[in-house]
Amino acid sequence: MVRVQAGPLSVAAVGALVDAWHRPGPAPGVVDDREAATGTLPVRPDRTTPSSTALHAAAQGLPGYLRLLVAAGFDPETWPDRAGEDEPRLLREAAPLLAEFGELSAPARSALQAAAVLGATFDAAEVARVAELGTEAALDACAELVRADVLRPTGRGQRLAFRHTVVGHVAHAACELPFLPAAHRRALRIAADRGAPAPERARHAEHLAHTGGVAVARVLAEGAAQTVTRAPATAARWLRLALDARPARGLRSEERARWELAYCKALIASGRLREARALAHDLLSRGAPPAPGPGDGGDPGQVSGLLLQAYAVCADAERLLCRYEEAEALARTGMGLLPRPLPAVLSAEATELIYAYGLVHVLRGTHHRIRALLGEAARARTEAGLSAAAALSVLIAFCDTFSGDIARAAPEVARSAALVDALPDGVAGRTPDVLALLGCAELYLERFPDARRHLQRGLDAATGGAQKHIRAHLLLGLTMIDQWAGRLDDAERRATEAGELARAVDAPDVVTLATAMRAMTLVWSRGRRHTDEAVALAARAVDTAVLGRGWWASSAISLLAHAQVLGGDGEGCLRTLLDGGGGDGLPDVQPAFRPSLLALMAVATVSRGDIAEAERLLADAEADADRLGLALQWACVHRASAQVRAVRGDHVAALELFERAAQGFRGGGLPVQHAWTLVAMAPETLAVSGRAAALDVLARAERLARPCGAALVAEEAARVRDRMEADRRTEVDDRVAEDDLPDTDHRAGVDDYRVGVDSLPGAGLGSGLGPAAAGHSSASPRVVHLTSSAGARAVDLRSVLSEREREIADLAAEGLRSRQIAERLFLSHRTVDSHLGSAYRKLGVTSRTALARVLGPATRG
Repeated sequence: MVRVQAGPLSVAAVGALVDAWHRPGPAPGVVDDREAATGTLPVRPDRTTPSSTALHAAAQGLPGYLRLLVAAGFDPETWPDRAGEDEPRLLREAAPLLAEFGELSAPARSALQAAAVLGATFDAAEVARVAELGTEAALDACAELVRADVLRPTGRGQRLAFRHTVVGHVAHAACELPFLPAAHRRALRIAADRGAPAPERARHAEHLAHTGGVAVARVLAEGAAQTVTRAPATAARWLRLALDARPARGLRSEERARWELAYCKALIASGRLREARALAHDLLSRGAPPAPGPGDGGDPGQVSGLLLQAYAVCADAERLLCRYEEAEALARTGMGLLPRPLPAVLSAEATELIYAYGLVHVLRGTHHRIRALLGEAARARTEAGLSAAAALSVLIAFCDTFSGDIARAAPEVARSAALVDALPDGVAGRTPDVLALLGCAELYLERFPDARRHLQRGLDAATGGAQKHIRAHLLLGLTMIDQWAGRLDDAERRATEAGELARAVDAPDVVTLATAMRAMTLVWSRGRRHTDEAVALAARAVDTAVLGRGWWASSAISLLAHAQVLGGDGEGCLRTLLDGGGGDGLPDVQPAFRPSLLALMAVATVSRGDIAEAERLLADAEADADRLGLALQWACVHRASAQVRAVRGDHVAALELFERAAQGFRGGGLPVQHAWTLVAMAPETLAVSGRAAALDVLARAERLARPCGAALVAEEAARVRDRMEADRRTEVDDRVAEDDLPDTDHRAGVDDYRVGVDSLPGAGLGSGLGPAAAGHSSASPRVVHLTSSAGARAVDLRSVLSEREREIADLAAEGLRSRQIAERLFLSHRTVDSHLGSAYRKLGVTSRTALARVLGPATRG
């Protein structure tokens, strides 16, 4: 038989091919509405996803192996230990390969089955023992398999391996069932004789779980303990087999309890949170196992340790399901079992419980309640080793950073980073959540290179199916960095993957933040044409969050506010921040980002003409920024202050503040923010330095935005430039038009193309007030000029609105607030805000007063 293997495919081609195999519809490369994640936003035809990347790597891009893996139901969480769970379908798809096996001699077929049982690599002597062949016969059989290119030398001594791992899985699936138990028993004996690692021995033991007794169960448990970081789904399977194995007299109750707790942790690590929660609650309801007596060789102290660990695991499962109240109550109950003050030496289980308790408070936003306890625990010596000491240090550093105590946080973060960096990968990989917390603390302190390094290290440790929930957290941190650094495509990809992982583990708050981050990235990258859809996407996500739920919700709300400002909906931004931030002063937001959010509110307040309130907000923002001393928070405040000075007509002071903001963003390595600030600065440059200087500023902005794919910045730069050119050509006509305006609306032409500049929130630095919303509270000069022709003209303006937008706009023009409109039309208030913001942008207005003036009397019915 001549075997022809097609060349390797790209990752994108693998994604498109699998997509075509799985469902009918357009040809690969064509995108239809069903593929859009939001139902409205366009999705690029690139099928490069985490799953397609993993499948491409497993198949080495080769279509033949790709078909086999897809048929088996490929799962990256169990690869390469398994091809998938659907062995019958795998065998049907492998018919040509099985025919290839059928042409082998009988001894070669026996050697093939033995090789499939042995697994990764083996030699002819091991094949002989498993197949029960003589040495010479085994050598001849292996040589035949090499000539047939079923096996290949590995280059390590005389060891062999299948030409591809899936070929071995097909051969194993084709083995007769009576052959497998005895063959795996012989393979387990071989592995034990040469001192093979526990995971290799467990791979054979799982075929003997129901016949091997407690000895085999212990092999499975040991293998699971060494595998859980890399392949938690496999570890969970082995532990379940060990727990279900035939009871043996030698298995003590505390040993079984340890296996059950290890099984809970493996379920959590593989994303099966609800199963883990149910089992952990069952363990707690049964209470601690009885203390082993002196004759059992046990330590009675272990029993209380198991109970502490059970509370920690149960609290972790509840926390990851975003059930913070239940998680806090469980962890607090477990903490009640510890002596206070804490002992000088903490057991590993006590340290684990304290860490779990601290994590709950951090994500609830109640870190101030736990800081003293964490400090007390950090001063004690822990039996859990260096990794646990580093974890407690990181948690303390995160609390200090999150609370805005930068003076105390900066050295704590540096000390924690040194501890974590000293951990070997194998140790650090067991606690990727520590790397996520450290990376986020460094983000807050604007130490972006360190943050990226630690987040990426955590992501590398949480590959495959490991730690889906932690992987989502790490991806969100990297999404922030990518967005700030101008890598918008990478930011969108990471946010999408984080959302998929969060949905897979049923973590709604994480889904909310991932969706809001993706929406924010889309606003920047897709431009004005898709702003409404992106804002609506963020609004729908935040609608599902419960206000005051802590870090996730407050971060998502901040992102929604930025998206609203970018879309020109300043009033919607104010409502979002006041509702989600706890009211005046934003007491519920992260203190480390309060200056930028107060500055954002100041710019939004300018859009409705309340300059005095904007200046009050800026005074608070400046005080907070001065206390924090963070360069980018100051850049946000300078940019918002420039906006207010510009509206005041103080163009020289505004230009100076814009330049300071631009310098801050440039120094921080934020090209999109730098570019957006330059676009905002151009009108002030025109007023102070003239047209040539202003055009140069716009050109610099476009050069920064182009490599980032920041379409919104490029569009705004083009809009400002076009308006400058139009004003230059029609200066006389503009003066005539301005003569008809009320005195309060004269802005010397500059405000009609001023871009408002917002601040930078912690979860997504940067956005900006849209051009229509930036200038003043009434309609812009261009819109006022249109509305001077009265009723018929108002009817024409209504025609640009959708039916729902007209309905909401008319009610808003009558003076109804968003919540009143929502109640009348049976909509959510955020949906009303989204439609109202869209109407504002289409009509070029920024307030209900201007809306009423533009639309005139409503003509219903």
